[in-house]
Amino acid sequence: MENYKELADKAAMVTGAGSGIGKAAALFLAEKGTRVGVLDINRQKAEETKHSIEKQGGEAVVLEADIASAGDMERSYTQLISSFERLDIVLANGGIAGTMAPIETMSADEWDRTIETNLRGTFLTIKYAVPFLKKQGGSIIITSSMSGNRVFSQPGFSAYSTAKAGQSAFMKMAASELAPSNIRVNAICPGGVKTDFKNSLHRSDELTAQTPLPNPPGHTFPSALPEQIADLILFLASGASSHISGSDIYIDGGESLR
Repeated sequence: MENYKELADKAAMVTGAGSGIGKAAALFLAEKGTRVGVLDINRQKAEETKHSIEKQGGEAVVLEADIASAGDMERSYTQLISSFERLDIVLANGGIAGTMAPIETMSADEWDRTIETNLRGTFLTIKYAVPFLKKQGGSIIITSSMSGNRVFSQPGFSAYSTAKAGQSAFMKMAASELAPSNIRVNAICPGGVKTDFKNSLHRSDELTAQTPLPNPPGHTFPSALPEQIADLILFLASGASSHISGSDIYIDGGESLR
């Protein structure tokens, strides 16, 4: 079984590391000896992740930033490199669920916020990482979703699904462009995950009144634990996945095949 020894003493940037998938991945990487930049818009949550990492003997630095802000992200990488002097792994995980609303009632501002946070935020997370990754190569993992890639049946999710589809397309372009620099780029596409991510979802009045469609008889798909997603991230960050790049990897327990 892979023990990921080569991850020791490497450095990672993890966005959205204050909770959920990002926190689980940061803890898993730190457990293997990777030094972690714990980036979140909520400093208190990032501090809690850092404390958990240090409690298990790892090393981390807190980076408070809005991933959609170019200035914030550039400063965050400067701070990370000042602390760790290298960068090997990037998990572009930060994002929001945004507003769930019919197309005709969704405001332009609601659309823009979802697209800018999820898609612009992913672009900036990777843009400012590339010069440092090029020094020795590395792995970039983007947290996309089955939404917008395999699943298009969620009412009101046009902005979110569009952003997630955009992440997948950007991943493929980045994988092609960065391959000569020995940088791999992949996207994970989870289904339901037991996190507080839905707290960032605003459901419009029009959709609140709707009753969700039930699962077909005998077809229930339990949500994943963040740690199950983090296992995949650890694999993609390591040399065990050295020949995998440009791939969307679904981790949804078969939910998207419904």
